[in-house]
Amino acid sequence: MARLSLGIQMNAWFEKYMFVLIPLSLVLGVLCSPLLIEHVSLVPWLFGLVTFVMGLGCGWKDIVAAFRRPLLFLIVFVMTHLVAPLLAYGLGAVLFGSDSSYTIGLVLFAVIPLGISSVLWVEMARGAVPIMLALVVVDSLLSPIVVPLSLSLLYDQSIPFDGWTMLLDLLLIIVLPTLAGIVVHEWTRGQAKPRMAPVLLPLSKLAFVGVVLLNAAAIGPFVRTWDTEAFIVFAAVCGLVAAFYALGHVTERLWPPDSSPPQYTLGFASGMRNISLGLVLALQHFGAETAVAVVLAILIQQPGATIYHWLIRRRQRVIAGNLN
Repeated sequence: MARLSLGIQMNAWFEKYMFVLIPLSLVLGVLCSPLLIEHVSLVPWLFGLVTFVMGLGCGWKDIVAAFRRPLLFLIVFVMTHLVAPLLAYGLGAVLFGSDSSYTIGLVLFAVIPLGISSVLWVEMARGAVPIMLALVVVDSLLSPIVVPLSLSLLYDQSIPFDGWTMLLDLLLIIVLPTLAGIVVHEWTRGQAKPRMAPVLLPLSKLAFVGVVLLNAAAIGPFVRTWDTEAFIVFAAVCGLVAAFYALGHVTERLWPPDSSPPQYTLGFASGMRNISLGLVLALQHFGAETAVAVVLAILIQQPGATIYHWLIRRRQRVIAGNLN
């Protein structure tokens, strides 16, 4: 029992100090890039572990119920793949010009699929995890169509890349581990996650920190070559990330009164993207300048989630205090 209690305590410690661990992991990853960069290939496996643990908390009924909310999917899709890229395009056009590589990078950051790490943040915020999982899975499956289509509509040109390879990667990182977790959940009648929580919950948090650490290591060589203009891009990405979180939060608060809102979910859905995938696309298909915005998003997105989570926890404490 003491060992089990220790695992739960470790998980609570991770959740309490995530706002410190994420920025610290970013800094350490960049500083220790020469030592860590050869281990970046572990990121998909760490992602898979996080996704599997998330899936353990969901049954088929939860996922089916989430898919029965088409309005939710439509709103999230419009926010993330219509409003967000238009905001990015407009901001980039004002700051750098519409055809600048930096502007293309901002747009690419906006249109890449929802980040799987958003599921972890939604769970920590006590939000709608099954809904968030469903959103991530659907958006990831649509990304081979959505990403090039969005870019070609804005720039009137096709963007050549191997969509099938990307789809396969997304299936391996997101869909299959999620399905495995759901199958185990059903097989054990929902008892797997509670019984394995003292081990799996802190382990998944540690894996999440590892993902951030290794992604930061991957961008270490780029950080050393940035010039003054990169700081303008940094400010632009900060503004976009804040706008995305605000967009999701406002949408959540304005949810139709005849429908229960996905509390503490839309903010993370709107604010977080699959940055690892975006970095791969930027470097493979556009070049280093385009990758700058995506690289900087790695430094901003997780601290942004940390701040948003802190605001949510503060609001939860206020509500609990009022009820008492």
